[in-house]
Amino acid sequence: MKAVGYLQSLPVDHPEALLDLDLPAPTPGPLDLLVRVSAVSVNPVDTKVRRNRAPQPGQPEVLGWDAVGTVQAVGAAVQGFAVGDRVWYAGAINRPGSNAELQAVDHRIVSLAPRSLSDAEAAGLPLTAITAWELLFDRLGVPEGGGAGQTLLVTGAAGGVGSILVQLARQLTQLRVVGTASRPETQAWVRKLGAHAVVDHGQPLRPQLVAGGIAEAHYIASLTHSDQHWAQLVDLAAPQGRIGLIDDPATPLDVMALKRKALSLHWELMFTRSLFGTPDIAEQGKLLARVAQLIDASRLRSTVSEHFSPINAANLRRAHALLESGRMRGKLVLSGF
Repeated sequence: MKAVGYLQSLPVDHPEALLDLDLPAPTPGPLDLLVRVSAVSVNPVDTKVRRNRAPQPGQPEVLGWDAVGTVQAVGAAVQGFAVGDRVWYAGAINRPGSNAELQAVDHRIVSLAPRSLSDAEAAGLPLTAITAWELLFDRLGVPEGGGAGQTLLVTGAAGGVGSILVQLARQLTQLRVVGTASRPETQAWVRKLGAHAVVDHGQPLRPQLVAGGIAEAHYIASLTHSDQHWAQLVDLAAPQGRIGLIDDPATPLDVMALKRKALSLHWELMFTRSLFGTPDIAEQGKLLARVAQLIDASRLRSTVSEHFSPINAANLRRAHALLESGRMRGKLVLSGF
């Protein structure tokens, strides 16, 4: 089968940073679906793994943690899926990725894809939707339908996770949603997604929030450069508030700063359930099914802003370079082999 992977960790501008490969088709296990991939997305985790995870000698590493495709075979213990089903998922970080024509994936982290989106439009959502959902409802503990009179601050709201988190918070809670974005086009994007207010994280946050009548944030979703914004986030957090992170801070965070306000800190990693085989692993498939229903009901929209075709090494190197530039708005997808 056709696939894209790498044999050594290299800068994205190196011609061998990602390579076109011909690999054996995977054999699905008892709990797996074998999926023929039609569209994929590229996420920051792809670039981090490419830079930091060296493959075993002679064993190519295949990246990719977002996919839409068609079920080709089902494992003996699979329930709820059949050959021919159109599905979407984010996969598992400890298994071969979706940048391949065929992929084996645990059916418990999969759901039927939204009918109202094309493969490319849908491919941009699984990883970010899972991350945003788990961060908002599982880590920060916001109840669905709750949050009246409270504020959610989302830093880096124009990125992939922020773009769906803003929508989920607007559609499924009563929170006042404030996003941060630094450029006019990204600020406009966040407003279009439904944020009540948008501020520039390149400028001091408190004066901007106070000018908008916001004195504090009860919930904070810090999605990028958390170490750079840390002191401001602690300052803005309401007493007994909650701060959730998804990024990898370059410098240590001063957690003692949380004590005075009795703030709590929460980490979100959407791969945790699949990596450890947690008892609630099937919750990811269920939440993806819920997101698909919300999309088909026109309550959520695709966050795709860039679409490359076909899926090959040249286009994936181009996609990685764009993500590493730090100037992406929404999601980048690739379709077709």
